[in-house]
Amino acid sequence: MTLLAHGVGSRTDLPIPLGLALYGAGAAILISFAALLLFWRTPRLGGPDGGRPLPGGVQRFVDSAATRRLLQAVALALLVLVVAAAVAGPAETRRNLAPWVLYVTFWVGLVPASLLLGPVWRVVNPLRLLHAVLRPVVRTAPGADRLPALGLWPAAVSLVVFLWFELVFPGRAEPGTVAAFLVGYTVVHTALALWFGEGWFARGDGFEVYSALVARLSPWARRADGRLVARNPLANASATPETPGLAAVVVVLLGSTAFDGLSRTAWWQSGPGAANDSLSGTVGLAGSIALVAALYLVGTRLSGRLAGQPVAVQPARYAASVIPIALGYTVAHYFSLLLLDGQTTWILASNPFGTPGVDLFGTYGNVVDLTAVSPDTIAYVQVGGVVAGHVAGVTLAHERALLSERHARASDQLPLVVVMVLFTVGGLGLLFGF
Repeated sequence: MTLLAHGVGSRTDLPIPLGLALYGAGAAILISFAALLLFWRTPRLGGPDGGRPLPGGVQRFVDSAATRRLLQAVALALLVLVVAAAVAGPAETRRNLAPWVLYVTFWVGLVPASLLLGPVWRVVNPLRLLHAVLRPVVRTAPGADRLPALGLWPAAVSLVVFLWFELVFPGRAEPGTVAAFLVGYTVVHTALALWFGEGWFARGDGFEVYSALVARLSPWARRADGRLVARNPLANASATPETPGLAAVVVVLLGSTAFDGLSRTAWWQSGPGAANDSLSGTVGLAGSIALVAALYLVGTRLSGRLAGQPVAVQPARYAASVIPIALGYTVAHYFSLLLLDGQTTWILASNPFGTPGVDLFGTYGNVVDLTAVSPDTIAYVQVGGVVAGHVAGVTLAHERALLSERHARASDQLPLVVVMVLFTVGGLGLLFGF
């Protein structure tokens, strides 16, 4: 079945029994935790300077200003094309390219791109090119000195705005609304970059920060000296700096995905969300994020108190352990969306303005192939993504506990593990319409 979510469609008919999925997933987390306590008694992932250096030619290509500007120019051209298609293309969502590009190909596709290539949006971000062009006009960035103190809090706000727009705003799928959002986002973040300096994008652009966090689980990283290396993805995630606002970003991602699942349940659609208005959706999104934040804060602070550690630093210390959990939920919710509804982008790209007789790639007459991936495969990927994300999260949390305590005890980590089990069971329950 399909429903209006993410601004476009989604598929939810899954064959795995709910009870089996819930019990099995919870058991997997607890068994993993017990195995870590028995066999992982010292830090093993290594520091931020480990890894195998990549060939010098690869490094020069990636770091080349010409390479980056070229990719940013291509991305900017595509952005202009999408906005133009939204304004001048067909009025119907199903026939307009823009909503499918924004909600499926870009937002969902950013995850596999970042996993495979690293923080790819930092390299191709077209707003960085716009900033470079306009920077000589402004000459100075008055707020540059204040930017470090903001941490990643601006990115958390940026993501909340986009996720509200994607999951709550009733007219989110209308092409004109998509165009307005893209233009507004471009203007606001380019202006903020002119005020705070180019460093704004790495701290305030929600898409770039999201890509960078997902890339923490890619096999590519940079040492402190700037050298590109191949490294264990868990080591990359473990080396994530404890930046202020990092916990807020991962909580926003996790909470919004929880609301995404909640909004698909029969209870929500026939109850609080029946009106399909902004108020109920806003309350639901805010409540989901607040609940995830409360559980995370209780788990991390209680673990810190039991370990005799300062409780105030615990949320930032363990924030990296939530990255694979958020990623697991993202894979679970969006896997089928990308493979099935993502086909629409390539179909419409053959005729972005709906011009009669135009078929650039010979795909405009195609229809979405719903057999491209089976319901069983979707179910296995979804359950596997959630469970693997939580197992990786437990592993990272255990590594952080060892780094901070050296003799981490089971009782010290148990509150956070219990929270992760709750996230697992609750996430799968919402995923399967519990």
